[in-house]
Amino acid sequence: MTDAAVLIVEDDSHLRDALHDTLCGESLQVHTADNGLAALEILNTEEIGLVISDLQMAPMDGATLLRKMREDFPALPAVLMTAYGTIENAVDVMRDGAADYLVKPFPADELKAVVKKYLQPQIDEARPVAEDPRSKQLFAIAERVARTEATVTISGESGSGKEVLAKHIHNCSSRSDGPFIAINCAAIPENMLEAV
Repeated sequence: MTDAAVLIVEDDSHLRDALHDTLCGESLQVHTADNGLAALEILNTEEIGLVISDLQMAPMDGATLLRKMREDFPALPAVLMTAYGTIENAVDVMRDGAADYLVKPFPADELKAVVKKYLQPQIDEARPVAEDPRSKQLFAIAERVARTEATVTISGESGSGKEVLAKHIHNCSSRSDGPFIAINCAAIPENMLEAV
């Protein structure tokens, strides 16, 4: 599928290993954690494209992890899974920002379909391609800035990638559901630009 990383958060070591092996078989990079606290440590150090988390865990459960993710990583999709599947549980986690909900046990094909649904579009559209270490560092800074409410001004020569960087910040921000509108300031007369 892709080489983007998936984070599996599951306290049952046998299930965690099975999920890991299933996704590694799809050419995915997979990280694992046994609870929400360990998952937050990984999220702060690794580049993760999708989180698949159990709901019932200690010391930090999946619902608490989801709320923390919405604060710190608003654009990161999360799929929650539980053996206690009820309509109320599904509604609660979806309302809290989960992208999807899986009821255990589920077939491997269902897991693969969910990963493809939420991981692939993010890789295809949201992440610019960067190989140069300085460019990668710039995009990492942009992702940190996107988590804040700060106003950002990007300047540079024509063709230097200002719009690509601005779109990346937008896609990683809590406002990513809204439209991204690019404005060519050079095409607007100075007196009109000041009025805006």
